[in-house]
Order: sequence, then C-alpha cells, then structure tokens
Amino acid sequence: MLDWLKKPATETQITHGQRLWLYVLAVIIMFLLLAPTLIVVPMSFSDSQYLEFPPQTWSLRWYENYFTSPDWMLATWTSLKTAFLTMLVATPIGVLAAYGLHASNVRFVKVAYTLLITPMMVPLVLVAIGVFYVYVQVDLLYTITGLVMAHTILALPLVVIVVSSGLKSYDMSQENAARSLGAPRWKAFLTITLPQIRFAVVTAALLSFLTSFDEVVVAMFISGGENPTLTRNMFNALRDQIDPTIASISTIMICVTTFMMVLAQMFGQKKNK
Repeated sequence: MLDWLKKPATETQITHGQRLWLYVLAVIIMFLLLAPTLIVVPMSFSDSQYLEFPPQTWSLRWYENYFTSPDWMLATWTSLKTAFLTMLVATPIGVLAAYGLHASNVRFVKVAYTLLITPMMVPLVLVAIGVFYVYVQVDLLYTITGLVMAHTILALPLVVIVVSSGLKSYDMSQENAARSLGAPRWKAFLTITLPQIRFAVVTAALLSFLTSFDEVVVAMFISGGENPTLTRNMFNALRDQIDPTIASISTIMICVTTFMMVLAQMFGQKKNK
C-alpha cells in the first residue's frame, strides 16, 4: 500500500499519495450521488403500505401493482413513445445543425451555436409556461405531438453539444477529398463523416431519449388527459399520497437509464477497438 502511494499518478512527478485527498473527495461525492439510489431500490421491495427503509418485510407487491395498473401502463407507454419519437426528431436535426456550424465559415457561427443551446440556460419553468400558452392557442395541449415538440427543444442542445465535440476530433480533409473526387456533399457526409462520428451520434441519441423520458417540469404543464407521462403521474402520486409504487417505478427507471448509458459506453469501446 505504501509503495502504491509513492508511485507517480501521471507522467508528472505527482504521486498517488499527494493525490490522496482528491481520491477521498471523489469517493465522498460518488457516495452522495449514489445514496438516493441505495435507499430507493431497497424501498421498492418493501411490503409496507408506506415508504419504509430499511424494509421489514421483502415483497414484489409494488412491482405487481405497477405492471397491473392500467393508469401506470398508459403513462409508461406515453413516456416511451414520446421519448422514442423525440430521439428520432432531435438527433438528425441536432446532427445537421452541429455539422453545419462546424463546416461553416460565416461570421455569426458562435451566435448561432449559443442560440441553439439557449434552452439549457433558460429555467425549465419558464420554458414550460411559454410552451403551455402557445399550445393553448394552437390546440396541442395534452397531445403526443406537443410533447415531442417540447422535448425536442430540450434535447436539441445536448445533441448539438455532443456531436460538435465529436466533429472537433474529426479531420474534415477526408470529406473534402471525397468531394474533390466527385461525391456530392450529402454522400460524402453519409459515407465518410457520419461513420467516424457515430459514437457521438449514438450517445446524443441516447441522451435525447433519456432527456424526454426523465423530464417532469414541462410534462406537468402540457401532458395529461389521455397522454399523461410517467414522471407526471409519479409527481402527482407523491404529492397526493405516498404510494410505494413510486419506488418500484424509480428503480425500473434507474435500470433503464443505466442500461442505456452502459450500452453507449460499450458502443464507444467497440469503436475505439
């Protein structure tokens, strides 16, 4: 152990011992981030009528309640459908926007980039209020189309940022060489550029899916009726009554999110190999 502390942590002369405080801080931060998960997951297997930690009796009662409830299943289907459609809409738009900004030489590229990521900087409540009043006028309230449009606005900045980052490590001269040999720009992009930034595109697509699937603030304003989202129903259930079904749904959402992020990392490792 002492020998390990004396070894260089990087190519510099800084040792693991000198960085020990940083390792301890990282462990503390990771614990604080994981603590809610470590509490919610066991609570979902409780047989109690109320949220209980640690569980006195273990049971799958609340998972059964979730999967047999028409209301929860309707909300789940709405969230999955909205998230999938948001991914299909936000990803190509964001990829094209990022590519256009990267390949463009116009003076106002940075201004356009800032405008595209503005939804990340504006408080979600303000976005939700604005979208709500617009949807009331155009009759898009409580519709899948309205949800997809609103969630696309929220997911688009992430797609642009991730894909732009991928394009920065890409050599545009390869695409220019294909174009100089007679390939149209769209064909050069699809056959040369896109395959080389596919990890960034896949990551952006997964993030747009998760952004829509986990979003609650905007959904509280514009979802409902025949198209309630899962997060909206969870918030209402937590506000109106303490239903342990929420813990089981949260556990399932954690598993879905973790699986998709692991899938993205596995895709990235395969690409690097």
